[in-house]
Amino acid sequence: MPTMRYVLMKNESSVFFVEMPDTHAYQLSALNLRLHKEIDKLTADRVPQLAYAIAECDNVDLHDPSVRILSGLDYINELEQDFAAVKESAYPLIALLTEIRALQAQLEQWYEEEMI
Repeated sequence: MPTMRYVLMKNESSVFFVEMPDTHAYQLSALNLRLHKEIDKLTADRVPQLAYAIAECDNVDLHDPSVRILSGLDYINELEQDFAAVKESAYPLIALLTEIRALQAQLEQWYEEEMI
């Protein structure tokens, strides 16, 4: 059974966990930091709201039913859709989408290999 890590995310109104393969959790945290660094450079009218990665952990025992655990692939797919919908063709959007899609492809491959 694969080892998973959990990235604790916080947005304006809630916290949630993203379940990631342990080999990819750091990539999600690093991507999140990069997106936050660059998101203010976007000039589009509708820029996605982006949660902050605030911690990583090996295990999660939830005691609050309002806290969600999202699959890493579901989260990154949603993130890709949000950024792909931004109507801007300039940097940094193209670079950001490239980084999101690279992690998305890695996760898709990981899940395919693990499901065999």
